[in-house]
Amino acid sequence: MDEAKSYHISKHVVMEAYKRVKANKGAAGVDDESIKDFEGNLKDNLYKIWNRMSSGSYFPPPVKTVEIPKADGKKRKLGIPTVGDRIAQMVARMYLEPGVEPHFHPDSYGYRPKKSAIQALGVARERCWRYDWVIDMDIKGFFDNIDHELMMKAVRKHTQEQWILLCVQRWLEAPAQEVDGTMEKRTKGTPQGGVISPLLANMFLHYAFDEWMERRNPGNPFERYADDVVVHCKTEEEAIKLQNSIRERLQACKLELHPEKTKIVHCKDSNRRGNGQHEKFDFLGYTFRPRSSRNKYGQLFTSFSPAMSDKAKQNKRDEIKKWQKEVKTTGTVEELARMANPIVTGWINYYGKFCASELRGTMQYIDSNLIRWAKRKYGKLGRSWRKGTKWLNGIKSRRPTLFRHWLWMQRNDLDRRAV
Repeated sequence: MDEAKSYHISKHVVMEAYKRVKANKGAAGVDDESIKDFEGNLKDNLYKIWNRMSSGSYFPPPVKTVEIPKADGKKRKLGIPTVGDRIAQMVARMYLEPGVEPHFHPDSYGYRPKKSAIQALGVARERCWRYDWVIDMDIKGFFDNIDHELMMKAVRKHTQEQWILLCVQRWLEAPAQEVDGTMEKRTKGTPQGGVISPLLANMFLHYAFDEWMERRNPGNPFERYADDVVVHCKTEEEAIKLQNSIRERLQACKLELHPEKTKIVHCKDSNRRGNGQHEKFDFLGYTFRPRSSRNKYGQLFTSFSPAMSDKAKQNKRDEIKKWQKEVKTTGTVEELARMANPIVTGWINYYGKFCASELRGTMQYIDSNLIRWAKRKYGKLGRSWRKGTKWLNGIKSRRPTLFRHWLWMQRNDLDRRAV
């Protein structure tokens, strides 16, 4: 039986929250305490979290700011809470989410149970065949600019639990500890990296965008994954008018459409005449654009469809290059396979879903890097690419299932020959 406190929070929920945070892994926060360190005194640490949250005296520590590179060369700031604070956030999320989730829009796909990016892509693909135009939305600095007052208004719509309201308000206002150690007071936004931030972001955009679209523009379907949104329109004129309305709506919610990254796209295919200023857009790691396809009779036609984006391809190549540093030449090819296979399986499951042939170059790049690794490991291969290729083909013939992408390429080749 839990002790009598101001607010009823189950110790079992706190334990489950810890298990989920542990499963998600993650870096240490401002206290440099890892999950392993936290587990060194697990019982007492979990009791402190429960005790403070149950009494209303829980105050989060500052959030550690880390910078990660973006594809455009700039850097994105992530906020890393401490392990203990991540557990506290998970507790609040576990209590809040079940009551909020049923209210969310069916076309909101990000960070939701039984929803996925692949689902969003599949729906967007089909709608691009039915609607001629798309508004490719970019909300400028969304997570950094969420208005705290409006955010709390959304939270109050779904709970009157004072301990949740207290904690959410404190998490929103928790200061950020910058890379140089200075503290930055937070007056707006919610840190990317927080356990509860995705739920809060979905709540905010549910009222700022989803519900408004359903009420005001029911004839214009959309797909939203967190702050990544595409909206479908029948005509260019309709798209222009709707984009202006969306801009005004977001401004009323103290957000801004990015003036350079937001664009209107013509979904060009064999059946659509005319042109647009833009005829492609990126969504969730895929590029939607006109592509040559064959119908069931083998005839060529142009389809507006998604495939792995060039940006995603470059990101994967950069990651593949790092593998050689992680498994040095003193390691074995089996170690390389054990490290690479789970990662590559994820890529295949995601980027192989639509227009899988665009993934092929990435798979071949893995082989090229295997050869480079082998040439450094085995002096007898020297600088000869021919000898390196012979070494690789030898392993493929002896152990064709060693690397996950070899199996995929074999099946892909068989499928292509069968067409």
